[in-house]
Amino acid sequence: RFISCPQLARTVRRCLQRGASPGPQSPLLEFAPGPGILTRALLDAGLRVVALESNSDFLPDLQSLENSLDGQLKVIYGDFFRLDPLVNGVLKPPAVSSDKLFETMGVAAVPWRADVPLKVFGIIPQEVERNRLWRLLFALYECSSIYRYGRVELNLFISEKEYTVLTAKPGKSRIYQALTVLAQIGYEIELLHKEPWSSFATNLKNGGLAIPKTTQLPNDHLCLVRLTPQQNLFTGSLKPTNASTFIFMVKQSFAKPKAKLSDRLNSWSLDNSDTLLKALEIPENAAMRNLYPEDYKRLFEALQNSNMFDENLFHDEVLTSIRTIN
Repeated sequence: RFISCPQLARTVRRCLQRGASPGPQSPLLEFAPGPGILTRALLDAGLRVVALESNSDFLPDLQSLENSLDGQLKVIYGDFFRLDPLVNGVLKPPAVSSDKLFETMGVAAVPWRADVPLKVFGIIPQEVERNRLWRLLFALYECSSIYRYGRVELNLFISEKEYTVLTAKPGKSRIYQALTVLAQIGYEIELLHKEPWSSFATNLKNGGLAIPKTTQLPNDHLCLVRLTPQQNLFTGSLKPTNASTFIFMVKQSFAKPKAKLSDRLNSWSLDNSDTLLKALEIPENAAMRNLYPEDYKRLFEALQNSNMFDENLFHDEVLTSIRTIN
C-alpha cells in the first residue's frame, strides 16, 4: 500500500495525463486504491476515476469520498486480479465480470488497432507479482478479459526486479526469460518513474518486510511502468486463436535456454528445420537465449505457414498452463 509522498502523487498524475487527447476522456480504472491517497491526486487532476477495491476495510472512506463528489468517482467492491475467473455460475464479489465492469464505466469495445480505450492504474501485490504478470500476458495474447475491449493501457507499479526481467536483452543469463520475450512482443514498455520502497507500506503482519529478496537483480525501488499493447501484435500469422500455442512454444524454448535452436526444433519432430532457419536467416547453432523476441515471433509465424508444425504437440501443456495461471 502507498503511504504518502506529494512528489510521487504529482508524478503519477502527470504521467497519466500525458498523451491524453482533447475532448471527453474515458474514466481511469484504479485498482487497490487503499486509503485513497493517490486517488485524491488523480481526482485533483480532473480525471474521472473508477476505483476497484477488494479490501472492505477501505470501502467506507472511499465511498464517503465518492458521495462528496458529483460523479467524478465511482467506487466498486472488486478485485482487478479476479476479473473473469474460470468458474461456473454467478460471480461472488470481489470476483468481477469485465463485461459488467466496462458497462458500468461506459467504455465500449474498439478495434485492436484503434486508440487506447481505457487506462488502468495500480500496484501489483508483491507476493503474487509474477503470477499476475503472466495472467495479464495470457489475457493480452488471447484478447480475453479487459483486452476484449481493445488495447487497454496498464500503468503499474512493479518491483525493480521484475522490471529488469521485462526489459532484459538477449543473452543475459537468468534475466532474459520467456516472460521477457512475450512482454516485449506484446507491449510497448515505458518506465515512467522509480520510487524507493520507503514510500510504500511493505511490512508483513509478522513484522518482516514484504520486499522480495534478490541477490542477482537490483530491487531497491518500485517502478511505475506503462504497458501499452502493440498495435501490430496480430498483423501476421499470430492470432488470438493460436496465441496460447505461441506462449507455450516460448516457455518450452526457455526450459533449456542454452540449448541450440536446431536441437529444439528437432525435439518438436520437425523436418527440414535447416531450410527453415536459413530462410529466416537465423544461425543453426543459435542458442534459445540469444534469439531476439522478434525472432521467436518470426519463427512461430513461419511454422504456422508451413506444413511442419503440429499444434497438437502442445495441446495438453497449453490447457494445463492456462488453468494454472487462472
